[in-house]
Amino acid sequence: MGVLAHWRRVIRTAILVVCLSTTIGNAQQNDAGPAIGPETNLPLPRFVSLRANEANVRRGPSLSHRIDWVFKRRDMPLQVIAEYGHWRRVIDRDGQGGWVHYRMLSGARTVVVEGEQTALRSRPQQDALENATLEPGVVARLEDCTPDWCELTAGGYRGWVPKSALWGVADAEIRD
Repeated sequence: MGVLAHWRRVIRTAILVVCLSTTIGNAQQNDAGPAIGPETNLPLPRFVSLRANEANVRRGPSLSHRIDWVFKRRDMPLQVIAEYGHWRRVIDRDGQGGWVHYRMLSGARTVVVEGEQTALRSRPQQDALENATLEPGVVARLEDCTPDWCELTAGGYRGWVPKSALWGVADAEIRD
């Protein structure tokens, strides 16, 4: 690579870093709630799910950035924490993440069961009939949520699980 090409690349990278930090820093803070994404006008952070069976996770928001790893679990819940053009910075339940193209993501809500085996109950009550037992790591479709419970669909079963046993739903989130 020639000296001129090298410096062009350095300058392009510097401009991208400045634009990216400005974009992320300019996510509009709303007095009534969370920051708003500059590209989508949707809240940041927010939960989404993986649309594809595989999605490249890049170090930065472009195809020229290195792929750090590949998400390989369709419907896996992810949290969007930043936006830049067609790219979304996401993290998984372990806090690992990077930049993913928006087409690899879906607004369909899913959660993952954390901790120990969790009973899927017929009603949002601790003494309600148990419909099934969910293993840790099970990905389920998120339906409704009360302040303490969420209704899920997984493996042909439907029922309620304590919100504290799930990753992919905010503590204060209520869904009807």
